Formats: sequence, C-alpha cells, structure tokens
Amino acid sequence: MGYFPDFSIVTWTLIVFVITLIAVYGYAPYGVFKKLGIRGPKPLPFIGTFLGYRKGLNFDMGCFKKYGRIWGFYDGRQPLLAIMDTAMIKTVLVKECYSVFTNRRDLGLNGPLRDAVSMVKDEKWKRIRNVLSPSFTSGRLKEMYTIMFKHSTNLIESLHKKVGADEVIDVKEVFGPYSMDVVTSTAFSVDIDSINHPSDPFVKNIKKMVKFDFVIPLVVLIILFPFLIPVLDKMDVAFFPTEVSKFFYSFLQMIKSDRKKADHKNRVDFMQLMVDSQVSENNKNDSSLQKEPQVQTKNQTILRSIQRGLHCSRKAEPSINLVDTAFTLRYYVTYNTQQSIERMTKASVEVNGVTVLRELLAWYQFTLCTGTRALWPELRFSKENKDNVDPYAFLPFGAGPRNCIGMRFALLAMKLSLVMILQNFSFVTCKETQIPLELGVDGFTTPAVPIKLKLEPRASDSSSI
Repeated sequence: MGYFPDFSIVTWTLIVFVITLIAVYGYAPYGVFKKLGIRGPKPLPFIGTFLGYRKGLNFDMGCFKKYGRIWGFYDGRQPLLAIMDTAMIKTVLVKECYSVFTNRRDLGLNGPLRDAVSMVKDEKWKRIRNVLSPSFTSGRLKEMYTIMFKHSTNLIESLHKKVGADEVIDVKEVFGPYSMDVVTSTAFSVDIDSINHPSDPFVKNIKKMVKFDFVIPLVVLIILFPFLIPVLDKMDVAFFPTEVSKFFYSFLQMIKSDRKKADHKNRVDFMQLMVDSQVSENNKNDSSLQKEPQVQTKNQTILRSIQRGLHCSRKAEPSINLVDTAFTLRYYVTYNTQQSIERMTKASVEVNGVTVLRELLAWYQFTLCTGTRALWPELRFSKENKDNVDPYAFLPFGAGPRNCIGMRFALLAMKLSLVMILQNFSFVTCKETQIPLELGVDGFTTPAVPIKLKLEPRASDSSSI
C-alpha cells in the first residue's frame, strides 16, 4: 500500500491546482511593503498581523520602538502604513485630504449606519458634513449651554448622594451617563436622565452598541475573506447587534416623523437641522489626577475665580480656557478611547519621500506620540510650552477637513462638567484604585480594570455655583 491515495492524474492535477490557488491567495498581498522598502512585523498567511490586536496598544508600541516612525502591517489582506511622522500626518489629513486622503476605512456591514457621516465617502460626505456643520457654530453652542448646565447640575447632585453614602465611584459609570444625557438632549431634545435611571432601555442599548471586540468570528471572517462583505451586506448582517440597531432606528424614525408633522422650527437640536435639510432637498428634488493632589488643589483655586461666570456662556468660554493649561487636556491626553486615525488612499502618491500606493490605508496611532518627550514635553499645556507642542502630535479629534465635527461641543461639555466637579469635590484614591493604570486589549484604549475613586466634598466657600 502506498503513502498516497490512488487518484488519477486529472484528480492529482486538480488537487495541486487548488492547493496552489490557496497558497497564492494566502501569501499574495504580503509583498507590498517589501517592494516599497518599508519594514514591519512579519505577516502570517491569510491573516497578516491581525493577531497583534490581542496585545492591544502593546503591539503598536513594540512596532514603534523596533521600526521607528514608519512601518507596514496587515489587517488580513489589507496593507496599512503606520505613520508616526507629524509632517507626513499633516500632509495626509490636511494638505492632500480632498485630493487623495478623503475617505476613512469602511469595513462594511454597518447596517443602518451605512450612511453615517463617519462612513460615507467623497461628495456624499461633503453634503452631509455641510448639513451638520451649522449645528456646531458658536451661536448654537451658546444655545446648548443651558442644556449642558442642567445635566452637569444633575451630575453634581448624583455625586453628592454617592459621597453621602461613602460610595466608591466607577469613573466610566459616572461620566458615561452624563455624556449620554447631554448628547441625547442636544441632539433630539429627549431627556432620558440616565444618571438617575441607569436601567432605561436607551442606556442599555447604548452599552451594547459600544461593546465591541475585534477578535470575533464575524470580523475574522471578513478579514480572511473580504469578498464576502457584499454578500453579507445583502443579507443585512452587521457588526452591531440587530436588536440594538432596530431600537435606535425605530427611535430616530419616530422622532423624525413627529418633527415632520408639527412645527418645531424653534428647536436647536441636531435632528431638526437634518429634517429641515431633507425637506428642503425634497422640495428641490483621567486617571493621574488623584495621584497629584497639589495640582488638583491649584486647579480648584483657579476655578474659584470663574465659578460665578458659568451661568453666562460668554463669560464661561474664556474662563474655562484656563482649564486647558492646568487640567482638562493634560489628563485627557493620557488615555483616550480612540486609538488611531485612518485614511484610505484614492490614488498612488508620494508623501515626504514615501510612496503610498492606491488602496493603501494610512494609519496614525497618536497615543504613541504622546509618550515621546521630544514631541510631548512634561508641561505641554503651560503658557510657555503650549505653542511649542507640535499640533499633530496628539489628535484626539483628528485634524483637517474630516476632523471630528463635534470637537467644540465635546470640549465644552467636558470642561463644564470638570469645572463643576472640582468646585464641589476633590478626587482621592482608595484601595480599589489600580495604580499604575493598565490598559485593556479591546478595540479601544480603555483600562483593563474599571477606574475606581472616591470623592471628598470641598469647603462650603466654593461648593456652590
């Protein structure tokens, strides 16, 4: 008996042919960076360097230390050019945004979110962006300020109850509901009060929606076999749970229908702007804070001088800018939920001497640059150093024409809540506080263990606004 089955020559020929095809499919994409002379981690057949996501930020940090400011890696068959050079990033995000680097990566399977401003491309993105931009002007933000102030007050009242009960707070569970209340109120004029009603269906579905893991069967499937994406899209398969997508889709449809039936022209929320635009077209056809009590005390001293100005947004905006230097961005920079910025190339182009091929994904991991002292000095937001920091070293909201459209909105909401909290409380560590903070390995830059802190009420001379 031989070692091989007794197949005919035709059968053996077919077997060899199929094996060859599989081998070619598995290895073919992985010569891109070698031809360009760009170093990077060695890819595995079929999956590239995809398994590196299991290590989280440690994988990126290892590549940064080993290969420098530019390296190549692969998400399955998709080549990604990692760029840590800030001059190149400026070219990608600003100078060549409209000509070459207009679009973000779209893995597909977005369900009802396929037309979201973060997903759409080229002219469709420009149209939606132009519709949404008026929602974030200075005038609109001033109108929304009272809504933010209301929810910040609710947050302070909730924290007073926790302090009274001597509770340890989970930072995410405290600030997440506040952010959700601000967004839902300003976007849809819907007050869910998730701070006091954590079991609200809206809250539960939001939590399900943002809980995402890269190493799940569906992601692995489309990474290995991207040609299946159109088929799965036709079958309405999506990354987000179907029941969650249906919940929010029905919710938005209900609000939209209500807005069309009645006169809501005086509303200042985002939904009304989009409804008005659509009708018009149809007619035409931080974690380190508690470890530095001396800095916290200094910030609270600064806040005493501005606490009375918070009721008036015109006074609040310049006053709150003081927080940039001493507090807000200094701590926010350390751990940010968004890890990277991605742009898909529409044509081959040379950027600062580096060839970037068509359909190559330009990828920027700004969290790595924040650990580089040459780009990121210790007192980076002091008056003396702020102008010396490279503006492209840290981009939590992106940069250029396709930056985060809600940047000013988000900063105002964060600063307002932080100012009010520091007027009333001081953060202190407790036995549940993890020091040093360790990052998780999921798709976002989140802590491996929830951040737990305690609050101590401040003296009565600054406890009210």
